Amino acid sequence: MRVLLLGSGGREHAIAWKLAKSSQLEHLFIAPGNAGTRLHGTNVPIQTTDFEAIKAFVLAESVNMVVVGPEDPLVKGIQDFFLADPELKSVPVIGPSKEAAQLEGSKDFAKIFMMRHNIPTAKYATFTKDTLDKGYAFLENMKAPYVLKADGLAAGKGVLIINDLKEAKAELKAMLADAKFGDASSRVVIEQFLSGVECSVFVITDGDSYKILPEAKDYKRIGEGDQGLNTGGMGAVSPVPFVDKTFMDKIENQIIIPTVKGLKADKILYKGFIFFGLINVKGEPYVIEYNCRMGDPETEVVMPRLKSDLLDLLEGVATNTLSECDIQFEERSACTVMMVAGGYPEEYEKGKTITGLNGITESLVFHAGTASDGPVVLSNGGRVVAVTSYGKNLEIALERSYRSIDKISFDGAYYRKDIGFDVR
Repeated sequence: MRVLLLGSGGREHAIAWKLAKSSQLEHLFIAPGNAGTRLHGTNVPIQTTDFEAIKAFVLAESVNMVVVGPEDPLVKGIQDFFLADPELKSVPVIGPSKEAAQLEGSKDFAKIFMMRHNIPTAKYATFTKDTLDKGYAFLENMKAPYVLKADGLAAGKGVLIINDLKEAKAELKAMLADAKFGDASSRVVIEQFLSGVECSVFVITDGDSYKILPEAKDYKRIGEGDQGLNTGGMGAVSPVPFVDKTFMDKIENQIIIPTVKGLKADKILYKGFIFFGLINVKGEPYVIEYNCRMGDPETEVVMPRLKSDLLDLLEGVATNTLSECDIQFEERSACTVMMVAGGYPEEYEKGKTITGLNGITESLVFHAGTASDGPVVLSNGGRVVAVTSYGKNLEIALERSYRSIDKISFDGAYYRKDIGFDVR
């Protein structure tokens, strides 16, 4: 098969690495890719939302399947674009329709969907700038901490958790009246704070059946002990010790099955990955958020723990035969630690030369924000590389990742030294 993978981050490098292992793969193209993905296929200088350029490339290169990594092209309707085009409609796109992608693209849409299908989630209400006063009143009737979520996509920065009522009101005004997050916060969801431990669960679905992928736990805060600003993710571990069979059975029966059945009942086309951001509240799972694609950096531990042929599973999605596919997991643990640019998640510099990558022997290095200048690899983002290792347990896997990180360097590099601190 000739496959086009859209995206340029660590998630896409991990997917490219896994796809490249398939005996069914004839050629892999990655658009636009990064310095790491070129090791597994051909990088193509096309942006993920340039649908016309993607169409031209798919037709010119006889691409058999398009795998969508990031959320932007999904929320903008790439699945619908292909289905509506006579020349493209026979080429399967792994990713949900524009309407289905609203599970991630609109917090309000997701909440209404969960309420309709009795999927456990926090109590909430949605407000606009015209109902700001009602929003203030809603906050006054809640207990701290206060959770404010921009309705739309805000590059991972649209969720605020605030302990002070006065500050919460000020932030609500900033989001709604002052467009703090642009159009993304033209509506704001205020929801009940849930106290517990978070984890991420992933499934792949063809719209009828589904397969559960390895679970993961990521670490969003820049500082150790989960302190400081939110980031796109500083590391991840898999498996998650508290996600035992009993808890996973609850997730499957109370959340996964109602979600897949609910999408079908609502006649919403969904072919691809579903990310469930969950929280364990006294042994009960609640949905914090949906994503319409794999997470990052969770993909960097999930793909290494997937023993099955990924392309075989994706073909099952495309042909509605996923139920016939086998899925197996690697028993070893996998842990990833993200090396980021100095200053991230605030201002940081790009273009730093990265050394030591070729000397890594006991870990996988997934490029998150890199570019190449001939043989030289340069930093090209806030999150630069994810270092993933296997081990018979989390401790051993993490030790290997940290040993490998000691061999990699670039100016201003920073990483957390306590990934997995709360589950080891």
